[in-house]
Amino acid sequence: MGRIGCLLLFLAVFGGLWLAGRNYLRQHPQDVPWTQLRLNDPVGRFTAQKIAALGETPAQCRRLLADAGLSIAAADPRRSSNLACGYEDGMRLDGDFRPAGLVTSCPVAAALALWQERVVQPAARRHFGERVAELRHAGSFSCRRLYGRDEGRWSEHATADAVDVTGFRLAGGDDVSVLADWDDPGAKAAFLRDVRDGACPLFSTVLSPDYNDAHADHFHLDTANRGGGGWTLCR
Repeated sequence: MGRIGCLLLFLAVFGGLWLAGRNYLRQHPQDVPWTQLRLNDPVGRFTAQKIAALGETPAQCRRLLADAGLSIAAADPRRSSNLACGYEDGMRLDGDFRPAGLVTSCPVAAALALWQERVVQPAARRHFGERVAELRHAGSFSCRRLYGRDEGRWSEHATADAVDVTGFRLAGGDDVSVLADWDDPGAKAAFLRDVRDGACPLFSTVLSPDYNDAHADHFHLDTANRGGGGWTLCR
């Protein structure tokens, strides 16, 4: 094969790869870092990163919730004399959350909505044949540093960019508790591990009893914005 033949072959192969790549990116925007997030898209490689970035654009975040058909109401801003604490983009989550009146940042609200729909309810149907009726939590906003220390980094709770989930109540009335059921030999522990793992593509940080004793009774889920190359933690 001569030079011209080799060049034509190269161009044909390169062109085919380019077209295939372009078509893949069009069909899988969730796996591309620069495409705009849509909450109705499948969860992909960069979904958690894009959700976390919504903290910089509260209006866009609220618009995405509305476009996805999620009726989550905006909450009044909360400010603190400590400049490290407070939020401007609070969203009130009612419905299945207990205690009622949970307020989180908008990115956490978006991630929780996807987690409930795409992960929690399907896992409940697989393991128990019924839906989750209540999601139990220990709150979101708390003006404190990591682990309640007097010094060091501020917790994502200080800006309502985190929520602690303690368990679930099924439609039939049974409770599934992170503290009581993590080591259960049956369906409850399997369900808890499934919903923990399913949270990892949606949240920047997911911490469970596998992480340390401080998380023995809850899942810590947060949407820390670590920038374009932001890393995630799932334990």
